[in-house]
Amino acid sequence: MNRTAQITDLIEKKFPDAECELNHKNVFELLIAVMLSAQTTDLAVNKVTENLFKNYQTLEDYQKADVVAIEEVIRRIGLYRNKAKNIKNCVNSLVDNFDSKVPKEIENLISLSGVGRKTANVVRAVGFDIPAIPVDTHVERIAKRLGLASENDSVLTVEKKLAKKLPKEKWNKLHHCFIFFGRYHCTSRRPHCDQCELTSYCNYYAKINKKKTK
Repeated sequence: MNRTAQITDLIEKKFPDAECELNHKNVFELLIAVMLSAQTTDLAVNKVTENLFKNYQTLEDYQKADVVAIEEVIRRIGLYRNKAKNIKNCVNSLVDNFDSKVPKEIENLISLSGVGRKTANVVRAVGFDIPAIPVDTHVERIAKRLGLASENDSVLTVEKKLAKKLPKEKWNKLHHCFIFFGRYHCTSRRPHCDQCELTSYCNYYAKINKKKTK
C-alpha cells in the first residue's frame, strides 16, 4: 500500500459514515444550500434553509419573491445580502437557460451566479453522483498538512493533485471523509494531534515538534 493509500485508508476508517451535512430534498435545494455555505458553517446554513425551503419550494417561488424577503430569511448567516442576490440571479438563469433544471456539466454550473468550482463539484458529487473532488477549506488544509499537496498550491492545483492520487471511484466518498477529518479532528487552530494516527505523515505535526525541540 503506497503512502496516499495508507493515509486515505486511515481517514476513511476514522469517519466511515462521512456524508454531506447540508439538509436538502433535491438537487436544486442542494445547490442553494451549498451557495449559502460560503464562509458559513453547515449548521448555520441548515438553520436558515429550514424556513427558506419551507417558504420557497419552486423556482417560480424564488422568482416572485423580493430579494429583501429572501434576505430576511437568511440574514443570520454571513454575506446574506450578496447571497440573496445570487439566489435570485441563479434561479433566473436556471429558468432562462437550463429549462428550470440544475445542469450537470461543470461549465454550466459555474456559469450560474454565486456558483464557483467548489460548489459545482459538490452538486456534481452529491446531487448527481458524478465523481468530483470539491476542495473546501477542510480538504485543502488536510491535503497540505498530509503532504498530498504543497503549501503554496492553489485550490485548483490541490484538486488536480488529489484527482491524480486518489482512485476516481472513491473521490466522492473520500472528499466527505477529508471534510469530516478536518472539521472534527484535524481542525485549523487546535488539531487533535495527541489522538491522531496520521502524525507520521503530517507536515504540520513535524513542524510544531521541530519548534518544541529548539
